Amino acid sequence: MSLTRRGFLFVLGAGAGVTFSPVLWKLTDDVSIWTQNWSWIPRLQYGALAKKPGLSKAFGGGAPVQVLTVAGRPAEALGNPDHPLSQGGIPAVAAPEVQMLYKEARVKGPMKKVGDGKFEPIAWEDAEAMLAAKLKEAGAATAMITGDVNGTTAEVFSGLLKGLGSSDVYPMPCEQQTAAKGWQDVMGGRGTPGFDIENSDCILALGADLLESWGTPVRNAKAFGRTRPTGEKPGATWIACAPLKTRTVAVADIFVAVPPGGEATFALGLANMLIAAGASTGAADFDAFKSLAAGYTPAKVQDLIGVTPEALKKVAEALRAAKKPLVVPGSAISQGGSAVAFVAGMALNLLLGNVGKPGGVRALPELPTVVSGALSRDKLLDNDLVAWLSAVESGKKAAPKLLMVYEANPRYALPAAAKLGAALDKAGFVVSFSSFMDETAAKADLIMPNPLSLERYDDLQTPYGSGFASYTLGTPVTKPVANAKSSADVLLAAAQKVGVNLGFSSFEAVLEAKMAAVEGLSGFIAGETQPWQAIAQGSAPMGAAVADGLKKGKAWASIRTVEQNGIQTGAALLAKAGFKKPAADFPLLIAPLFQLNMGTPSMAMPEYNLPTLQESEAKGAAMYVGLNAATAKAVGVSQGDTVTVSSEAGSFKARVDIDESVMPGVVAAYLGFGHTAWDKFAKGRGDNVNKALAIAEEPGTGLSTWAAVAVKIAKG
Repeated sequence: MSLTRRGFLFVLGAGAGVTFSPVLWKLTDDVSIWTQNWSWIPRLQYGALAKKPGLSKAFGGGAPVQVLTVAGRPAEALGNPDHPLSQGGIPAVAAPEVQMLYKEARVKGPMKKVGDGKFEPIAWEDAEAMLAAKLKEAGAATAMITGDVNGTTAEVFSGLLKGLGSSDVYPMPCEQQTAAKGWQDVMGGRGTPGFDIENSDCILALGADLLESWGTPVRNAKAFGRTRPTGEKPGATWIACAPLKTRTVAVADIFVAVPPGGEATFALGLANMLIAAGASTGAADFDAFKSLAAGYTPAKVQDLIGVTPEALKKVAEALRAAKKPLVVPGSAISQGGSAVAFVAGMALNLLLGNVGKPGGVRALPELPTVVSGALSRDKLLDNDLVAWLSAVESGKKAAPKLLMVYEANPRYALPAAAKLGAALDKAGFVVSFSSFMDETAAKADLIMPNPLSLERYDDLQTPYGSGFASYTLGTPVTKPVANAKSSADVLLAAAQKVGVNLGFSSFEAVLEAKMAAVEGLSGFIAGETQPWQAIAQGSAPMGAAVADGLKKGKAWASIRTVEQNGIQTGAALLAKAGFKKPAADFPLLIAPLFQLNMGTPSMAMPEYNLPTLQESEAKGAAMYVGLNAATAKAVGVSQGDTVTVSSEAGSFKARVDIDESVMPGVVAAYLGFGHTAWDKFAKGRGDNVNKALAIAEEPGTGLSTWAAVAVKIAKG
């Protein structure tokens, strides 16, 4: 049917009549006013703009932030330009801190399990009474897992457990544990190893993804940026060794492909060349180290890990040519690393003569504890959670009657997830202090939600990797959005109920004592002089009003180091270990990749970060693993195939992405997917790589590691 000219004019005229009628526009105006008054419509916040200092604890290294507020309400988290660990930058996982206040997965208040995975809300008074009763009942059979080793809250936990007669306080696996084992136990070092990246002119990242997830990534990135002034010659050479293109590799001046577990072999090959060129060290075991390194000829290194003599020579020459070279050993996933690899990297630093010097390795002092009976951080790091849970699973150790979990998600984030999950199942009663309904909280018997970072008092003590000691205070930017209570305050109150005297009745009082203890040390409030500038100058400003500066969002810093006496190269340990090529049944090595935009071991990927995902990482509900074309052909898979990646510990599913930046014989896999809890944005997206990370006990140290896991891959 067609529209005639007459019909068209009729329609046009009728339409025009309606259009020019005042009745229509009056009705439209009334509807507009009416709908704008609906109570559930989002409204803009109007009022004075301000910036408040805060502290994000979204990942282990912490992130000092400034929060933009509108009429006192948080609107956006920004980097803190007044803090040396931020300098105005912010990591991807901390950027959505304000939005996380309203995240769907937040636990709205205390809850107890009522059976069959269901919970019901309870009053805080009832929850605290239940916790106190369970503490009295369990006594010395109480255990604690914490995801935060850099805060004074850990002192409250360990002090309480000591008062109950228990020493079972375990940190989630972290880079600091590997470093402590290698530096203190093997090499005889004192203090915590720190890395003065800012003053170095040649940095070798020996497995560590310095510019993404290792140590203090924002501070590292700022140091990198200062060596790259626009239009000028770079002020430092950056070298990266890794099995795939990490974010550090992407901007490095020199890249050497090294397979997972091959870092120690690569380091010993460099030692061979450096010693041949005249390098030495006064370490008591240098002769043994020299003899060991002599066996790691360029030809042997190439045979073991595929690094050519030319590539090895290029790195050795860059280190020799530098005035302030620095080797930073570490794991690309910031956990499960090898103490052998760490020791081999630190032995290179001894050969380069940079220990205790600007641009080198600096042994940093621990801050004093203030809670009665608390473990110092270095003592806390001695406790191996994975080894303990393995012993519980096998029946070699008794399961705890009461297990408390703080800011951690061990049911998701630990290796050999099925095995260690079975160990967690043996705990008699589980209390989760999680802010979110994560996998661990979902299986707990009692949930006592902690406020988020921006809602509570907290602190940050010298995060691992920093070249200087520091202390940061976190103060609330807003009142808790949910019905949450400070976990430290909850446990301080519980301690009083069970007769354990920790010396404090509130966590604010604990932090006041900590600030007073810090003020008594040699240090200064960073500002006009930054810590790395003071290190380069060899002197620091006089101390200032510490508490006042900390409450304004500034940092206390110290350039003091711990004097060393009798450091060794660790030759005896290094002689026991060597790179082992995968066997025929599991012919590949897995290279897990930890990127902060994808979440952390304790935090699922914020939905606000979903737009940052690339199609080679995830698409829809599927996640991808990377293989180069030669590896894919050898195992019979193609682009887009659905595959199962298996190890002795377990398996996960993914799709294949052909990626030539992944070295032969390696499967690159992203951590952060495969959640079974949280909310619709995280749940059911991809699979959990941790299921296939098999645990090995490292010869010579007994450390639990999962840095070089052999796997196989098949369609389906």
